Amino acid sequence: MSMSRQAPARQSAGTEALKPRGLSRHVCDDSDFTNIRPSTTTAGSLLLATLSMSENCSSSNPLVPTKTYNGGYTDAKEIRLRIANGGAGQSGLVGALADAFVKWCVEGNNSTVEDGGEEQGTRVTKTSAFLVGWYLGDTTQSLAYLSSGWVDVALTYNEAAEKAVLRSGKAVDHFYLVGPPFNPAGLTSTDLVHDAFAKIVDNGARDALTEPQPTRFLSRFDKSATNIKESGLFVDIGQVPWAYPPSPWYHIYPRFPRESLRAASVLGEYTLTDRGTWLSSEKGVREGLRVFKGQTHLGDAKGGALLNPCNALLGSSPLYKDLAVEFMRWVVKPDGGQKVVKEFISGDGEMIYSPVN
Repeated sequence: MSMSRQAPARQSAGTEALKPRGLSRHVCDDSDFTNIRPSTTTAGSLLLATLSMSENCSSSNPLVPTKTYNGGYTDAKEIRLRIANGGAGQSGLVGALADAFVKWCVEGNNSTVEDGGEEQGTRVTKTSAFLVGWYLGDTTQSLAYLSSGWVDVALTYNEAAEKAVLRSGKAVDHFYLVGPPFNPAGLTSTDLVHDAFAKIVDNGARDALTEPQPTRFLSRFDKSATNIKESGLFVDIGQVPWAYPPSPWYHIYPRFPRESLRAASVLGEYTLTDRGTWLSSEKGVREGLRVFKGQTHLGDAKGGALLNPCNALLGSSPLYKDLAVEFMRWVVKPDGGQKVVKEFISGDGEMIYSPVN
């Protein structure tokens, strides 16, 4: 049975037209999706952490944590470890890692002893309760925070941008190409990833003369790992839809992962998202979209086209060096961070990330 190419109604009579909200520090408010519509207006990088002072940060650090974690120890007052990340923070993985690490440190552990940079063995150590701060930022911004000394560790997804920083593999996420169930581009389960993107381009260009325009692709266009991945896929098929003048089917929507996925669901558009964001999003958002390419399509996953490796990067001047270095060791331990990654599941009981071990 063929699928209808009719687009769903996007606006009822008397409803305010969907339009982009002004770019401000409240731009990523989860609650307001009454004012969004496709737009090709280019926006500068969003400020992903509120710029103000905090008693837990030094006077030279303008960032305030998006959230802090104490491992269950309510007497913890001081932030001793600062982690920057976007999607894994929103999905809850950063919080799970942070809480587990605080417990591991407080309850006692076999810490590595070094002398002159060389490991000399281990010793049982304990520490008082402390806070771990999570600072919301995409890959590009997280790396900027790290190089500025505003955070101690960045969890990022762009290998080319990470080469100048100490790297430690942490987890593997996967990208999903999702879109409206009515599937105006006619994607099929046999399409390879690049075939699917080519169909979106071809149908988007053809549909540009129709109103409403059925085939559109929503891009975060924010220098995030997702934006970099999708841009590479478009370039692979000889397309740069963001170049001036931007293609009318290319919807520039610079928001965080969850907000972008929600917009794609509301507007009936294709988009690239990560598995963690997909599985941790509201049921209503996922019901408005369909996964066309992703981990369930093993031909692509094995080829690496939609793999999204995450690395933990250590800055050159962490706030508490010994603690930050210990976190880097702990996060790759099978019974440490990797156990947390493996046991981190969605509300549907699905594993969101794959451990590297």
